[in-house]
Amino acid sequence: MTLFKSVFIFGLSFICLCRAEALTILIDPGHGGDEFGAVAMTQEKNPQPIREKDIALSIAKRIYDLLRDKNYSVFLTRSLDRTVSLPERAAIAEKTKADLFISVHINSSPEGGAVGFETYYLDNHDDVAMKKVERTENIQTSGDEVVVQQILVDLVVQQTVNTSKPLAESIHSQLKSTVGKKYGIKSRGIKPGLFFVLALSKRPGVLLEVGFISTFKERVRMMSPKFQDEYARAVVVGIENYIKGQHSKPGKTVIRKRK
Repeated sequence: MTLFKSVFIFGLSFICLCRAEALTILIDPGHGGDEFGAVAMTQEKNPQPIREKDIALSIAKRIYDLLRDKNYSVFLTRSLDRTVSLPERAAIAEKTKADLFISVHINSSPEGGAVGFETYYLDNHDDVAMKKVERTENIQTSGDEVVVQQILVDLVVQQTVNTSKPLAESIHSQLKSTVGKKYGIKSRGIKPGLFFVLALSKRPGVLLEVGFISTFKERVRMMSPKFQDEYARAVVVGIENYIKGQHSKPGKTVIRKRK
């Protein structure tokens, strides 16, 4: 398929954002399978790897379960430790007719002591620090695929920013007032980012960076089932607050629960 044909088909398939009612939430655990994501080692005599893909999956499943318990229609891009390419994640969004896309990731930094959580939405920017995160999360892409995806980013940004940014603000605000406050975790803010997984999904969506696996205190906390439950609960409340806000605005996208 040619580059221009791909973009043309993309434009025709964008009708999902124009629907009056939204029905489905897709939760995307970052990486998986051959893609480990960020990796740290336990501080033991025989150290074992701590991998982003595992923590992201565990938290994503908790978000999924909580939304299911509230009778939302919800799916996971992966429920096991398997490799899922960026195009495959986008295909799942199309197949499930997802209306919101929540991607869960774990941060890392070569600088010692980096801490905090941050929330990204799809948009253009010129921040050098943010580009480092983009390079990490877009690592699967190369060659012609990058060219196509860069065009898709430009097309999607204008269509999603007005919904993705409020979604990011709602989730981040809830994280800040709950787990952030309880555990004394630094809020690194809400930021724009050119993430291909968000662009290819063609839905209002956010990318969550839960914390830094490269910092001992943070990775120990993120591995705690209690923290994962509390983080997931805050994300779900943030999603619901966003839905309520959209519901109160005429002509805005509304998400209904399953019956």
